[in-house]
Formats: sequence, structure tokens, C-alpha cells
Amino acid sequence: MISGQWGPMARSVDPELQLAGFMAKYAPEIAALAEAARNEMRKLYPMALELVYDNYNALVIGYGPTERASDAIFSIALYPRWVSLFFLQAKGLHDPEGLLKGSGTVARHIVLPTPAVLHEPAVRDLRNEAVAIAKTPFDERTEHRLIIKSISEAQRPRKPKSAAKKRTARAKPASAASATQRA
Repeated sequence: MISGQWGPMARSVDPELQLAGFMAKYAPEIAALAEAARNEMRKLYPMALELVYDNYNALVIGYGPTERASDAIFSIALYPRWVSLFFLQAKGLHDPEGLLKGSGTVARHIVLPTPAVLHEPAVRDLRNEAVAIAKTPFDERTEHRLIIKSISEAQRPRKPKSAAKKRTARAKPASAASATQRA
């Protein structure tokens, strides 16, 4: 279901253009990293449906065999400062190198500093096992589609606050400091 500010009009907009617009809200380096990771995932899983959720916390692109979010095996999530690869059916995955982060009993993730991480042997093994144990397997006959599933009207900022703005916001103005000392 498409929700939020786009409403029913979202279905008539080209999903690639919509996704590009969602990604443009992020810092250029995060958007570029996510696009490169997305390109790698499409090469690795050309039969996967890409399910896009422009959520409150993050922009998420899921990869699954069906349009149901519960069947997705992986997702890429964009945050203001990093991009993560989520293993959405991680329960039971063997992770001898301790790469998977998070305390979830179902979904776990790794932060992607570069798309090349997707091809590292330990990550490749995790991906292969995730596909092998998925409750609904990929179907080689499925044609790739990009599907915008939801758009949240309310969203956290997509770009990180600069360090200078944070310092300025935390520092008390000189007049406030003087007033405190006089009291």
C-alpha cells in the first residue's frame, strides 16, 4: 500500500524516478554508496523484486521473491551516516566471524563501507546461506521489478547535522552563561 503524501498518484510516477528522488535527500556519498550497493544486489539477484519503503527512520530497499515484505531475504537501508545490508531472515545463519550486528532474533545487519563488502568471502557465505534457508526461495523465472510500497509523510532528517551545528546548539550563548553566574 502506498501511503503518505504521494497517495494514489505514486502509482503513476516512474518508480526509478521516485527512488532517485528519495535517494537525493541523502548526502551525495551515502546516495552513491547505496546506488552502488543496489547495482551489486541487482547483479547478484536479478530475479529479486525490489520493494521500496521510504520510512520514518530510513529509506529501505528490500530484495525478495514476492511482493510481500515478510518474504524479503535482504534489504539495503540508508541512514544519514551509513548504509546497511540487512539479512531479514537471519535466524539460524552461521556467522563464525561475528559480522552480523544487532540483537534481533530475526533480522541482523552489516554496515557497508563499500559495495565490495558484498563480495567478501564471509559475507558471500552469509548471503548464500540466507538464500538457501529463505522460507520462500527466489524463482529464477521472476522478472525484476521495482515497487514503491510505502512513503511516510513524517521522516527523520536524511542528511546528518554538521558537527559545527551540533557544537553551536550545545554551547550556551555568552549572555545565558553570564545570567547563570549572576543567579
